Amino acid sequence: MSVLELHNVEARYGPVKALHGVSLQVGDGELVAVLGANGAGKTTTLRAISGTVRRSGDIVFAGKKLPRRPESTARAGIAHVPEGRGTFSELSVWDNLRLGAYTRRGRIKQETQRVFEFFPQLEGRRDQQAGTLSGGEQQMLALSRAMMARPRLLLLDEPSLGLAPIVVKVIFEALERMKSADGMSVLVVEQNANLARAYVLEVGNVVVEGTSDELRANESVRRSYLGY
Repeated sequence: MSVLELHNVEARYGPVKALHGVSLQVGDGELVAVLGANGAGKTTTLRAISGTVRRSGDIVFAGKKLPRRPESTARAGIAHVPEGRGTFSELSVWDNLRLGAYTRRGRIKQETQRVFEFFPQLEGRRDQQAGTLSGGEQQMLALSRAMMARPRLLLLDEPSLGLAPIVVKVIFEALERMKSADGMSVLVVEQNANLARAYVLEVGNVVVEGTSDELRANESVRRSYLGY
């Protein structure tokens, strides 16, 4: 069963078209990756889903057409962690988490304790300014803030960018636990196709779709997008 379906989605920035009819699916509880070179439309695909870029075509989430407004998208059960993390650097860890729970009023303490179980490093820094955290801790905070809303679908844009491999391992292990605990689906822009079934984009079009094994067996995909 698909929780998310994109049908011939186009998106543009002013007169420039960035997506040229993207169609893809994410199953219930599935992790799907989006691969592609810079400028291929990966980030724009996530933005089209979250309603932060002008788009046309149909996006169906949980059996219903998705509104084009970011707030409506969030309330429908979709959380978006953009590239660069998007934390509020002047606010504390606690205040960042509170902002993530705005759709779940009255459950802030319970949800905060829950995300601290996934990332215990943050609990001792709850009063610290987010901008003073390490890069890995900021990514943990960005993911935790998104999880405060208990999303049914999580959109992640390059979560491993600029992080040491050991930190990436910790983050993706926690993400897998979160996914399993909530039955959450994940659509991630991430070059590590070992994580999931994946779609490869080129110039705003889907050119290849397959499992991680199928992509590894495709020599051109392996060399161009997986780096070996």
